[in-house]
Amino acid sequence: MTPRKAFAAAFLGLVALSIGCAGGRARRGYQDGNMDFGAIKTVAVLPFSNLSRDAAAADRVREIFSSMLLASGSVYVLPPGEVVRGYTRLNITDPRAPSIEDVTKLGGVLKADAVIRGVVKEYGEVRSGSSTGNVISVALEMYETSTGKIIWSATATKGGIGFGDRLLGGGGQPMEIVTEQVADELLNKLFR
Repeated sequence: MTPRKAFAAAFLGLVALSIGCAGGRARRGYQDGNMDFGAIKTVAVLPFSNLSRDAAAADRVREIFSSMLLASGSVYVLPPGEVVRGYTRLNITDPRAPSIEDVTKLGGVLKADAVIRGVVKEYGEVRSGSSTGNVISVALEMYETSTGKIIWSATATKGGIGFGDRLLGGGGQPMEIVTEQVADELLNKLFR
């Protein structure tokens, strides 16, 4: 084999390898194939758990997600005060991690077809060398209130430090924009 053919073969091999590896991340999540999501008209969004260093992250993310879900026009989202009244009335000790019984009782009291709970896994600034960027990672689950069964779950992560930020020392996008991007991705996964 001539050096030119060897180079061409090696180049084509690298191209094929990079295309195979660049397939992107698979859509992470679960959607119950037997569930009629069109039957869900009213949703209660429970307080989110917070695993990040920012004490207010869960409340911020829940507020943005709830607002965007309501703005989609697909479902009615119960006001946070009604949700608090419901789980307080039922003496649910930790609304961030409800049991099956808690979900079914809460659905009855609030007249909600579904309950959404979430976990903010990461929220805030990350650093790499002289570059900084905002990152957020959220996981959500939707429960059907008549059975307490999980009918949908998904995760999304946005932000971080890109190549341009590293090269030029940029600061990434503002936290609110990154949070809206995560909420938008989660809603796209819900309504697909």
